[in-house]
Amino acid sequence: MSGFLAGLVVAVLPLLAAGFWLGRRTARPQNLGGLGTPVEHATFQTLHTASLATPPLRAGLTEETARKSARKLRSLLGTDALCLADHKEVLVWDGVGAHHRAEIMERLAGPLETGRGEAFPLTCDTPDCAVRWAVVAPLTVDDRVHGALVACAPRESAVLVRAAGEVARWVSVQLELADLDQSRTRLIEAEIKALRAQISPHFIFNSLAVIASFVRTDPERARELLLEFADFTRYSFRRHGDFTTLADELHAIDHYLALVRARFGDRLSVTLQVAPEVLPVALPFLCLQPLVENAVKHGLEGKSDKCHIQITAQDAGAEALVVIEDDGAGMDPDLLRRILAREISPSGGIGLSNVDDRLRQVYGDDHGLVIETAVGAGMKITARLPKYQPGVHSAGRLGRE
Repeated sequence: MSGFLAGLVVAVLPLLAAGFWLGRRTARPQNLGGLGTPVEHATFQTLHTASLATPPLRAGLTEETARKSARKLRSLLGTDALCLADHKEVLVWDGVGAHHRAEIMERLAGPLETGRGEAFPLTCDTPDCAVRWAVVAPLTVDDRVHGALVACAPRESAVLVRAAGEVARWVSVQLELADLDQSRTRLIEAEIKALRAQISPHFIFNSLAVIASFVRTDPERARELLLEFADFTRYSFRRHGDFTTLADELHAIDHYLALVRARFGDRLSVTLQVAPEVLPVALPFLCLQPLVENAVKHGLEGKSDKCHIQITAQDAGAEALVVIEDDGAGMDPDLLRRILAREISPSGGIGLSNVDDRLRQVYGDDHGLVIETAVGAGMKITARLPKYQPGVHSAGRLGRE
C-alpha cells in the first residue's frame, strides 16, 4: 500500500470513530431494514453523508464547493452551525448564528498561520443565540494551511473538538486529491504544449511550399492541400479537452499524411486498417499523431527508395489495439531506451517519451508504449487503449469550420 493510500485509510478510520460516537449520541431504536444495530445504522449513515460531501471538495476549496458541502459536513458533526473559511473570508456559513462571521474571522488568524486548532467561547449580545462556543480545525495539505472548518455549538464539548478535527482531516484529504488532480491537469497541459511546440517548423514550411507549387499548375489540388493544412493545424492547436476520440485523432493523421504524400509522392505509401467499433474510443489528445510523425521521419530518413507505413486499430475486447509500423531505418534499442527514460532527447525523441509518459499517467504503467525496433529493421509501435476508463472521455468530434 502506498503512503498516500495509507494516509487515506488513517483519515477514514477516525471519521468512522466519530460516526460511532455520533451514532451512540443520536441514534434511536427504529426499523433499520436489516442494517443491524442503531450504532451500525449510524455508521452507514455517516459514510453516506461523507460520500455526499466529497465530490464538491474534489474541485478544491472555493465559495461554490464550500456551499455545496457545508450542509453535509454540519450534518456529519450534528452541530448547530458550521462554516468554512479560507485566508481571506468566510466562504459559507450553514446554520444559525451567522452574525458571528466577523468574530470568527478575527479568531482564525492564529490557526491559519500556525495550523493548530483552537476552541473558544463566542461573545454575543443576542440573548437567544443558539451558539456560544466554537471549534476551529485547520484544513492542511502538505503542511500548507488552505483554510479552516469551524463548528459552533451551544456549549463546550471535548468530544466535538475531536470530531471536528477528524472531519477537517477528511476534508483535507479531499483537498489533497483536488491538488493532485490539478497538478495532473497542469502536467498534461504542459506536455500538450511541448508536443505542439515540437511540430516541426520545417514541416509547416515544406507544406506551404508544396501548396504554393500547385497554385499555378493545379489550383484545385492547391486548394485541397490548403484545407488539409488548415484542418491539421486547427486540430493540433485546439484549446479544449485533454482527450479526443480515436476517430478524430485518425482524421488529423489523415490530414498530416496528405501533406506528407504531396511532398514525397510515390516514396511514401500508407496502409490504414481500422475496425469501425473502436472509432469512438477516447484517448489522450495528440497521442497517436506524434507516433505517425516518428514513423514518417525514420521511415524516410537515410533511404532513397520507398517507405511503407501501416496503421491498424483493432478491437481487442476491453481494449483498442493500435499499431503503427514502418519499414524504415529503425533504431538501436539501447538508444530508444535512453530516449524513453529522457536521458537524451534527440530530434523526434520528445514525442515518443511524451506519449509514453502520458499513456502511463492516464491508464497505468501496464499501458506504456511497446516498441520493437533494431537498426535497419524498421519500427513497430503498439499502444493499448482501454475502451472504458474512469475520467477518460471526449466531448465529441471536431468538424471543419
